Amino acid sequence: MSKITAAITGVQGYVPDYVLTNAELETIVETSDEWITTRTGIKERRILKGEGQGTSVIGIEACKGLLEKTGTDPKDIDLIICATVTPDMPFPATANIVADKIGATNSFSYDMSAACSGFLFALSTGAQFIEAGTYKKVIVIGADKMSSIINYKDRTTCIIFGDGGGAVLLEPNEEGNGIQDAILKTDGSGAEYLGMKGGGSRMPATLESVAADQHYAFQEGATVFKFAVTNMADVSAEIMERNNLTGEDISWLVPHQANKRIIDATANRMGIDDSKVMINIQKYGNTTAGTLPLCLWDYENQLKKGDNIILAAFGGGFTWGSLYLKWAYDPK
Repeated sequence: MSKITAAITGVQGYVPDYVLTNAELETIVETSDEWITTRTGIKERRILKGEGQGTSVIGIEACKGLLEKTGTDPKDIDLIICATVTPDMPFPATANIVADKIGATNSFSYDMSAACSGFLFALSTGAQFIEAGTYKKVIVIGADKMSSIINYKDRTTCIIFGDGGGAVLLEPNEEGNGIQDAILKTDGSGAEYLGMKGGGSRMPATLESVAADQHYAFQEGATVFKFAVTNMADVSAEIMERNNLTGEDISWLVPHQANKRIIDATANRMGIDDSKVMINIQKYGNTTAGTLPLCLWDYENQLKKGDNIILAAFGGGFTWGSLYLKWAYDPK
C-alpha cells in the first residue's frame, strides 16, 4: 500500500475591497511612500471596513470560493483549522463561525494562534489527520484582520500590516505529492519584542489599559528583524539539507510577506533565484497568518504538479518554521 500524504488540492484567497495606499498613510502619520517602499517593499494594503466585520468574513469568503472551485460539498468537510491572532472574539473560535456559515455541518473546527507562522503550523497539523487516515477532507485557513489591533498613530507598525487571508483544501494523496516534511520552532522569550500586551487574562481590558494603548500590536523592529532574518533563513536551509535539496531543485519559495529585505536574505541563503520567489507584499502588506495562502492563491496558475515548494515564516512569540511540499495538481 502506498504511503498516504496530505496534498493541497485547491487554494482560494480573499482580500477586502478597500485599498490603503502609502499616499493615504502620509496623511495619517509622519512617513512617506519612499521611506515605506525602501524599507519594506509595501505600496498598499487592504483594510476590512464595516461594523461587525471580523476575521470570519475573510475565512468565510475564502472557504466559499475554495468549495466552489474544487466542487466540494461543505458537508464532506471533516475538519476546519483557522490560524489567526485576530479572532472575531475570544470564544467561540472563528473556525466555528466559518464552519456554520459555509454549511460544514459535519466538521469540527478550532483556531490556532501562532502569529505569522500560524498557517504553517496549522497546515502541518491538518496534514497529520490526513496522513493518519483519520480524515479525508481538511480545510486550513490563514486569515487576519490586523487593522483591528494596529495603532494608526504608530508609524512603525501601521505601515506594515493589512487584512486578508486564504484557505486550502487538504486531501489524501498516494502519488508521492503533498506535504513531505516540516520543521517548526518557537521561543517564548520573543514575547518581549513582538506581541500584544492587553486583552488577555494577564491584562484584561480596563479604561487604563485602553488609554495606555496596550491593546495594539507592538514590535521592537531592530530585534525582530535580526531574529527573523537569521531564523527564517536557517530553518529553510535546514529543511533543504534534510531532504537533499539544492536551490536548483526548488521550483518556488513561498516566504512570509513581512519585509522584502527578510525575503531576499532567506532566498539568498537557500541559493534560490529571485524569479522563483513568490512576492505580493507590495499589494497586501503583512497579513500575518494570511500571507502564505495569499501567495499560493496569487501564483496558483504558475504551479505545476510535482513542483518542489518551500514555505517559510517567522512570527511573534517568537514562532518560525519551514515546510516542504510537492504540488499535487496542474493549473486548471
